[in-house]
Amino acid sequence: MGYFLIGLLVAILSIGNIVEDANCEIPRTVLRKIEWMNQKGPYLGIVAPNNYELNPLLNHPDYVPYSTLPSIDFAGRKFRFGKILNQRVVIVMCGLGMVNAGVTTQLLVTLFRLKGVLHYGIAGNADVNLEIGDVTIPQYWAHSGLWNWQRYGDGIDNELALESAGDYTRDIGYLQFSKYNNHSDNLLNRIWYQPEEIFPVTGTPEVREHIFWVPVDKSYLDLARKLEDTKLPQCVNTTCLPRPPKVTIVDRGMSASVFVDNASYRTFLRSKFNTTAVEMESAAVALICHEQKLPFIVIRSLSDLAGGGSDVSNEANLFSDLAAKNSVDVLVKFVGLLPNGRRFRSDQ
Repeated sequence: MGYFLIGLLVAILSIGNIVEDANCEIPRTVLRKIEWMNQKGPYLGIVAPNNYELNPLLNHPDYVPYSTLPSIDFAGRKFRFGKILNQRVVIVMCGLGMVNAGVTTQLLVTLFRLKGVLHYGIAGNADVNLEIGDVTIPQYWAHSGLWNWQRYGDGIDNELALESAGDYTRDIGYLQFSKYNNHSDNLLNRIWYQPEEIFPVTGTPEVREHIFWVPVDKSYLDLARKLEDTKLPQCVNTTCLPRPPKVTIVDRGMSASVFVDNASYRTFLRSKFNTTAVEMESAAVALICHEQKLPFIVIRSLSDLAGGGSDVSNEANLFSDLAAKNSVDVLVKFVGLLPNGRRFRSDQ
């Protein structure tokens, strides 16, 4: 009878765990690990886009994983714990695009005690004055993929659908497709860029605010300016870039779930918005951190001139590894500039 009761209890607990998983709840075993790790925080949260950018960080000599509990798996993500130059870090890979980046960053800041978020990786370049391998640190980020697509036949002065309700605006500007057509007209008309609708944690629930340009943390940015003399490698085997890569603070970066391999659109983004880094995740990380009132900064190394046009052939295939490594090296150097947190041993 005793064995039967024990077996029944195990079965009930197992069913409970299955129900938790089915309902997307945090399993008790995972929750206990999260609570235990949070007692050792706060951490710097680090978000990498893909394995391509993650692996150079995990293999960096200044990253030491936490040996007792090196990672926690939850919701399809692996949250890795360790230290970089005596700073406690939790590292997670988000995957491609704005939705993945937003969901992963929200999980990171909700589950773990953080003192800030760092995001890094490679990006397309919209500024012909910069070179492949240069590491950019934009002061502002925007999501360039939220549009009001105007009805054919409507002009610039026509009110947008739902504009009067405050849902959409013409304040940011538009892209007119006929400007890039051999004909004078185009059924696609124009798209109007839109700010994000946000709900900050310090605001009233369900009372929306809007933002287009999201600023990175000022104190982080001031520290990042100290990296502008960083020496970075110039060559891959016997093929070298025209000059040594540099770290530079730039005005703006833009993200959307769109891979930009079009020179005309690159030129438009540069002339319209003064954009440098063009990629697919950073604005989502920025928006989540902005809503959560958590300091953040983004470090993006340029892997190619978006849409082509560089005098270096096959630049993305040839120099992406170098660009990814440069972004990691600058990230680690930035971590080294931050005030040290409580020290801990890798086997603690």
